[in-house]
Amino acid sequence: MLKIAVGTDHRGFEHKNVIQNGVSIEQKHIEWIDVGCYSQQRTDYPHYAFDVVRLMQDKKADLGILLCGTGVGMAIAANRFAGMRAGVVWDERTAQRAKEEDDINILVLPADFISPEHAVRLVIVWLNAQFKAGRYLDRLHMIDACSGL
Repeated sequence: MLKIAVGTDHRGFEHKNVIQNGVSIEQKHIEWIDVGCYSQQRTDYPHYAFDVVRLMQDKKADLGILLCGTGVGMAIAANRFAGMRAGVVWDERTAQRAKEEDDINILVLPADFISPEHAVRLVIVWLNAQFKAGRYLDRLHMIDACSGL
């Protein structure tokens, strides 16, 4: 069973619930680990990014999904940690290529710019894509060697 940790600030709260319900229908073997937030009350995104990363580092989650207004803040927060490859995607092509070419293990969605239903489609495309390895793996090794993480 695939374990996916999902976290959002208040701006992605509505999307998170739709994603968990919609993707579970399509991909039947997913266990969701919901780290919050649990309402539309204003909150700060770094807490949720760190919770998702921690679950992945502890091998309690295989993948992560993060949402905030633009997605950029969540990606910055998650990418501060070794082994985390968080990427912001906004359409099916970027979702597919982010997995195929950059092997992102944390999908970051810009809740202010996509509908909850579109978010479901992006998650499904990302989950179905396969990392190409080869020269793309070489590039990830270059990043790891130079990052100091």
